[in-house]
Amino acid sequence: MVPTVTGKKRVLQLCAVDFTVKNFLAELIEFLEAKGLEVHVGCRRGEFWNDLLARDYRMVDLPFTRGANPVANALALLRLWRYLAGHPFDIVHVHTPVVGVLGRLAARWARVPIRLYTAHGFYFHDDMRPTLRRFCIAIERLAAQWGHFIFTQSEEDRRAAVREGISPPERIATIGNGIDTERFDPERVTAQEQAKLREELNLPHEVPTIGIVARVVREKGVFELAEAIAEIRRDATGVRVILIGGALPSDRADSTPAFRARLDQLGIASNFHFAGFRNDVPALMSLCHVYTLPSYREGMPRSILEAMAMSLPVVATAIRGCREEVVEGETGFLVPPRDSHSLAEQLLWILRHPDEARRMGQAGRRRAVENYDYRLVLSRQWEVYERLMREIGKWEAGSGR
Repeated sequence: MVPTVTGKKRVLQLCAVDFTVKNFLAELIEFLEAKGLEVHVGCRRGEFWNDLLARDYRMVDLPFTRGANPVANALALLRLWRYLAGHPFDIVHVHTPVVGVLGRLAARWARVPIRLYTAHGFYFHDDMRPTLRRFCIAIERLAAQWGHFIFTQSEEDRRAAVREGISPPERIATIGNGIDTERFDPERVTAQEQAKLREELNLPHEVPTIGIVARVVREKGVFELAEAIAEIRRDATGVRVILIGGALPSDRADSTPAFRARLDQLGIASNFHFAGFRNDVPALMSLCHVYTLPSYREGMPRSILEAMAMSLPVVATAIRGCREEVVEGETGFLVPPRDSHSLAEQLLWILRHPDEARRMGQAGRRRAVENYDYRLVLSRQWEVYERLMREIGKWEAGSGR
């Protein structure tokens, strides 16, 4: 392994934007540090950068983009390779589709001993044009040759990777997605917190309330949700939606203005409460009666698991990830993508049947605790880290390095 001043093994976590670091990689970074590794994090500097520095994360500003711009990606690849050549690491662990390709190639060029990739959801999916889908699969096959191991968050992705020849079974494993089931626990939210939030959002106590955590972009199904609320409002006039999130500067198509215009057209702007990006998501979820995520495509959405942990029934689209998390009729319902009428029907059913909704929410809480606590996900990754470090250590010892 590469020697360091501290004697610790050095790990570089790579993703496109600092939003991903803050919201999806923090537990892994801190877990690996606690295990005695020296963790560095590379991504594009954004609005969360200073927050991450305040946590004492070792941040590296790299010019990644979430898009497929060949010039920008070529420059990012060159910059990363030069960085790795001058700053040796024992392990490079890449996340998000574009960085997943660039990071493994640069790490191979730099001869990093261990190269890992977490597929938070392969870019290819059911709703993709066949030609584009085949192209994306071919890219994944190629990139897999530059790495040593793939983690998938969904079992469906693992099976697809093996079936499509992306990875042999022994070099890929499903780790799931992990949440803090102690933080996301309805018992921990106080009545005072709820009252304060209701006042902030101007949300009456007795109105039926639907929650969603999502970027305000079309592929998250927010336009279908608007159509569904317009339909629901005919039977549940006071219905409200708490929308937690917004649009990121890195989003290729900011739908927020168009979405707000559509709410105005439908006459339902007052039914939506835009909470923005928040740190008090558990408390906001506690104000809701049902959670929804009508996305077109997902990997293994964490927000559904958080809602389940908060004992909320879930209505989501029957797509990869969502259909693995939600048990139809037990913890919620699955509806076809882009089908606002089916979405409205299932949301309204839950709002009209509070006893069944409570039962579904309790079942969801049990499922989240038993299968999706982040500690389980971290331990699954650590087993692979340890095994690969042992394998590389034996190889280096045998080669006389």
